[in-house]
Amino acid sequence: MDRAPGTSRHRRIWAGAAVAALALSFAGAGQASAADVNNAKNAGFESGLSNWTCSAGSGTTVSSPVHGGAAALKATPTGQDNAQCTQTVAVKPNSTYTLSAWVQGGYAYLGATGTGTTDVSTWTPDTAAWKQLSTTFTTGSSTTSVTVYLHGWYAQAAYYADDVSVLGPDGGGGGDPAPTVPATPGGLAVTSTTSSSASLSWNAVTGATGYNVYRDGAKAASVTGTSATVSGLTASTSYSFQVTAANAAGESAKSTAVTARTAAAGGGGGGGGGLPKHAVTGYWQNFNNGATVQKISDVPSAYDIIAVAFADATGTPGAVAFNLDSAGLNGYTVAQFKADIKAKQAAGKKVVVSIGGQNGTVSISDPASAANFANSVYSLMQTYGFDGVDIDLENGLNPTYMTQALRSLSAKAGPSLILTMAPQTIDMQSTSAGYFQTALNVKDILTVVNTQYYNSGSMLGCDGKVYSQGSVDFLTALACIQLQGGLAASQVGLGVPASPSGAGGGYVSPTVVNNALDCLTKLTNCGAFRPSTSYPDLRGAMTWSTNWDASAGNAWSNSVGAHVHALG
Repeated sequence: MDRAPGTSRHRRIWAGAAVAALALSFAGAGQASAADVNNAKNAGFESGLSNWTCSAGSGTTVSSPVHGGAAALKATPTGQDNAQCTQTVAVKPNSTYTLSAWVQGGYAYLGATGTGTTDVSTWTPDTAAWKQLSTTFTTGSSTTSVTVYLHGWYAQAAYYADDVSVLGPDGGGGGDPAPTVPATPGGLAVTSTTSSSASLSWNAVTGATGYNVYRDGAKAASVTGTSATVSGLTASTSYSFQVTAANAAGESAKSTAVTARTAAAGGGGGGGGGLPKHAVTGYWQNFNNGATVQKISDVPSAYDIIAVAFADATGTPGAVAFNLDSAGLNGYTVAQFKADIKAKQAAGKKVVVSIGGQNGTVSISDPASAANFANSVYSLMQTYGFDGVDIDLENGLNPTYMTQALRSLSAKAGPSLILTMAPQTIDMQSTSAGYFQTALNVKDILTVVNTQYYNSGSMLGCDGKVYSQGSVDFLTALACIQLQGGLAASQVGLGVPASPSGAGGGYVSPTVVNNALDCLTKLTNCGAFRPSTSYPDLRGAMTWSTNWDASAGNAWSNSVGAHVHALG
């Protein structure tokens, strides 16, 4: 969330521009022919950086983690360098090649230039496990070499890369051999279940470009990573799952089967007792940035969840504190603040404390900081009467330890805990992203995820097409990713600015928000994108902020609030 009007988050600067590259990863690779070879040299970095050139001394080889063999590339960006490593690869003119690589760690990009036709690239956000990037390119009539590159992003974490492949006709420069059928995956396990889904993970297989998941003998999903969530299951039912590894040479035998039993009906979704079926969330600003200054008592009754923005980081890792800005809020006292929270709760509303925001730097990266987070948030709940917590961390999060922190908080607060999230759009593009993983990990205690569909530029929808912010299609096609990715419809909300002043870009009128809600819940008033099914239990909508809404005469809450509550 923005603390100042008209500012966009620093990670937004490149997100829209990169989406065209991301779209390529949905295209899939063509089937290789028997004569195809891997034209890349030292593709697995077994010979150090031989045949590779890395900018500003950013690259080295490491023995762990590796995807295959005994070595992998580690390249570390700085504030002025994106850690690009390149290789010139010999190719044949008028030929099609599949470019792929396995990556892990920070933001990672893979691409090829000098193709003689259309240069290509693809990328992924930071990932804790090995993930394959893949795209294709066709060479021009006189092209005999291309430059293949990997790079990260400025000032982000180091990325790792391994098993690079430029698979296609032999360009005459030598290279690594063509792939063979991969081995059968091991380590298949059920990681979590809900009443309608099962999440699985397994070990990576060297040489695999993808994996197929089978449910009761029938293919249920195809993924490039080593985890998958299979949805659309029946409550209280046992299912048998197997997985295979695949590449251009073929598909492995099926793994040993595991059994997953779904939870009883109603098992998905956490706190929310007392909330209406369809709810409106609004962020209340604990600071003055030019929007109307409010007390909690000034927030209109259309808002069902009020997120107090924001708690602050402390000198203790993971711990947070809340300091009411009495001076900036015209003398609003702590006693009045607490009393207003109680009054809202008496009226059936929920008030949560939000962690993060645009400038929030809370880091939860180990068991100690996870415990500090849970303890400090619970202390704030007891001190001020908050009903729960909102996670609005916009500088990345560790899904393992954030999950640990939230489960610890849930154990302290009990089943009435309200747990909301407000990720950026880029954080919910894939179930492999840390934010999305966290939401799925805590699905049983999660109230709602209100993704911020603004300050985004262009992004991919669930159909693999690119949509621009500021449209009904952007809202519906991107919300569809969460709806198809394992979250219950009751855990999905649409986050938008209350007025043009509330964000740097992506504002839509209340009419557009209402049309998006109708499209998702009733399949009416859709734009060019139309979901494959309706989601009548969609939770509702969120806005930044109640203050900017007030500055605009409460036009947003008067319109969208009434529409949400009338969804039935």
